[in-house]
Amino acid sequence: MDAIQFQLNDEHVRLCDLLKLTGIAESGGQGKRLVAAGEVKVDGQPESRKAAKIRAGQTVECRGVKVAVLAKDGEEVKQ
Repeated sequence: MDAIQFQLNDEHVRLCDLLKLTGIAESGGQGKRLVAAGEVKVDGQPESRKAAKIRAGQTVECRGVKVAVLAKDGEEVKQ
């Protein structure tokens, strides 16, 4: 599984937008379809909310890519 990091510009990012911004999905619409199809996990659990708020310290997995979400300052938040 490939691993990448994504740095937030705000307190959170919507899941479908994260998929688009990281290049996992080609568009927000495709990101929504991936979530609806059950292809996305957040913190190891299936996520069905397309607009789920993803915050620093969480991980998102989809299509063989694991995304570690970093805070605005670039630091991982330990939960």
